Amino acid sequence: MIHVLITDDDPFIRESLQLIIGLDENIRVVGTCTHGDEALAFIQNGVKVDVVLMDIRMPICDGVQGTLKIKQAYPNIAVLILTTFDDDEFIVQALRNGASGYLLKNISPDRIIQGIKTVEQGNLLIHADIAKKLTTFISASSSPNVPAPKPLSGYGLTASEQAVVAKIAEGLSNKEIAQELFLSEGTVKNYITEILSKLNLRDRTQIAIFYLKKQSGTSS
Repeated sequence: MIHVLITDDDPFIRESLQLIIGLDENIRVVGTCTHGDEALAFIQNGVKVDVVLMDIRMPICDGVQGTLKIKQAYPNIAVLILTTFDDDEFIVQALRNGASGYLLKNISPDRIIQGIKTVEQGNLLIHADIAKKLTTFISASSSPNVPAPKPLSGYGLTASEQAVVAKIAEGLSNKEIAQELFLSEGTVKNYITEILSKLNLRDRTQIAIFYLKKQSGTSS
């Protein structure tokens, strides 16, 4: 059972999401909150939460800051950003703060449910259109005086590990990476462990951000 906390300042959205998520027997909504600080307080009360479904624009504590606070205190809880605002800067910051994924509210209920399951399993979930914009935004915000970054091999990554990094940045799950690279899921997991160690990173989200930064730097 996946325990989900819905955080959105719109009561209609909260009720709608609760109904949508309730359609899946493997997911349980444990509560609803109106902003990031309230979500953090809810979790601190000891209620089991696996995934926080987080809006971006909320009063008092928005989704970007709420993600940061929750991930700092509870790194094992996945935060899935769900919003109507297709805003590049918010996307980058939310991912930097540890969000496991980002979806727009206009997608189908089935994809929202699948998104929750994807991030709960430790995978990164980024809408395809947003992944493209993320690369563009990082490139545009980079200083022209910054030296070109080393290629990924310069960080001690093997060719196979570099391929895994690229697939993670595309938002693929371990199973999908294994299928595309003709590897076992166990091998993919081992590669990811090595990648995190070599790059001194914390999780898949940081791997994706790292890769996109290097791509934008080498193409500038």
